[in-house]
Amino acid sequence: MSKVLIFHGGWQGHQPRQFAAWTQEFLTQQGAKVDVHDTLDVLDDPVVLTQYDLIVPIWTMGELSGARERNLMRAVEAGTGLAGWHGGMGDAFRASLEYQMMVGGQFVAHPGDIRTYRVNVSAQGDAITRGVADFDITSEQYYMHVDPSNEVIATTTFDGEVMPWLAGVVMPVVWKPSWGRGRVFYLALGHAVAEFDIPEVRTLATRGMAWAARTEGFA
Repeated sequence: MSKVLIFHGGWQGHQPRQFAAWTQEFLTQQGAKVDVHDTLDVLDDPVVLTQYDLIVPIWTMGELSGARERNLMRAVEAGTGLAGWHGGMGDAFRASLEYQMMVGGQFVAHPGDIRTYRVNVSAQGDAITRGVADFDITSEQYYMHVDPSNEVIATTTFDGEVMPWLAGVVMPVVWKPSWGRGRVFYLALGHAVAEFDIPEVRTLATRGMAWAARTEGFA
């Protein structure tokens, strides 16, 4: 049985409590033991963090102390998986540069706010994207600063309607960076919990968590 930690909070516009409840319910149904915290205090104990198979951060625009940042990063480096989505992981701690390096990127903008765009699956043979075709979604199209060493498995292309100078820019949407012995998964979708009702989004998120936790049982 996998042991999973979820910590949630920060900016409420990204529905951290609702996402935490959805994730806890899903993982529990798959047989995982899930601990949920609504503070960052759980990051104070480096030994406790290494006991988890997977950590799911759902925390937008917060502040992470140096000690907590180090504890989280060392747990992942030692083998704990890290998986998350949208601003809950990709805009969690803007001042924590090493955390951003571990995640593999950082949110900077969503030109046009909510709009319809296409997600292109660029790695059809990957275990996470297997059988997932390109799809359209109406959500925030994240523009991110991204680590070029990431293994990118899905992208989107900006059409330049809002910012003409971005026309044709291919932006990663799903990626898997390397961090020590830990597996890291990031999905730029997931602005609202309702997006997880979209089969392709749900599949990417749930398989991503399974892959990061090395638990194919809830893939």
